[in-house]
Amino acid sequence: MKSAVIVGIGSYLPPTVVTNADLSARLDTSDEWIRTRTGMSVRHVVEPGDATSDLAVEAGRRALASAGGGGVDALILATTTPDRQVPPTAPEIATRLGLGTGAAFDLSAACAGFLYGLSCAAGLIAAGAARRVLLIGADAFTTMVDPDDRATVVLFGDAAGAVVLRAGRADEPGAIGMPVLGSDGSLADLIQVPAGGSRSRSTAPPSKQPDPGDVYFRMNGRETFRHAVCRMSEASRQAVEQAGWDLADVDRLCAHQANLRILAAVADELGFAPERQLSNIAEVANTAVASLPTLLAHSAADGSLRAGHRVLLTAFGGGLSWGAATLTWPDLPRTAPTP
Repeated sequence: MKSAVIVGIGSYLPPTVVTNADLSARLDTSDEWIRTRTGMSVRHVVEPGDATSDLAVEAGRRALASAGGGGVDALILATTTPDRQVPPTAPEIATRLGLGTGAAFDLSAACAGFLYGLSCAAGLIAAGAARRVLLIGADAFTTMVDPDDRATVVLFGDAAGAVVLRAGRADEPGAIGMPVLGSDGSLADLIQVPAGGSRSRSTAPPSKQPDPGDVYFRMNGRETFRHAVCRMSEASRQAVEQAGWDLADVDRLCAHQANLRILAAVADELGFAPERQLSNIAEVANTAVASLPTLLAHSAADGSLRAGHRVLLTAFGGGLSWGAATLTWPDLPRTAPTP
């Protein structure tokens, strides 16, 4: 059975930057309050009129260049913020990248979407349905956040990250280990945007507008923290065991950049010292689905992630959904992480 092997990576941050000072100027908050509670200093945001596809196209183009060019047999877009409810966004991205009429589809698993996407890409490759797959994790998450809610607006930024995967052997660098995926729909209300789906549409007549607050992201922070730490730690242990490793064998922990306190709690639970953790949360904030691939791209570019490193990936998000996977980092060309 063929394994999915990473052979290219790229990322993209929109050029507009919002600093903690910018937020403090109009909200009841401060740079110190934000940094000590979240670890975030700046976040990149889409320009008015731009959308998730614009971020995804740039990241996808860079990943394809990193892989040496060429086409792919399938494109998977993991996102929480598609350009429109209908049609899916992935086919438009494929067309803009000049990838022809191959398979292209959206995948929704909140902040765990990149790990779910890796599993789907691996499945297509193992089944023989694709030899090369472009997987993009992209979110314009600031478009779903209430600009006047200091509890959420400080947390999120916009970004896209992408990898190219090809069919290969399970024992070569870049091969994705068997992912561990999980979900718990009984806790769906912990992380949500109430308006916009079929439930809200069927509840009210077409002429009635949703309540203003229902169109924005909501989160029960305390409960989310508890479940995020538990689920990411549990999935990480399982993924490492499936790889035949011990936690001590892992060189780099690449965890979803949700906030500093969650990252510290997961690292403490798993026994990872700071020098074994990858992080870009201060520079990009929580970029939702884009978090893991963007972190990988930035870390490979700045040298904190090097060929031969054993890497543990883990993420948690709405649904609830979570996952973990392992790989040995391959020798890839460095790509610039900035616009």
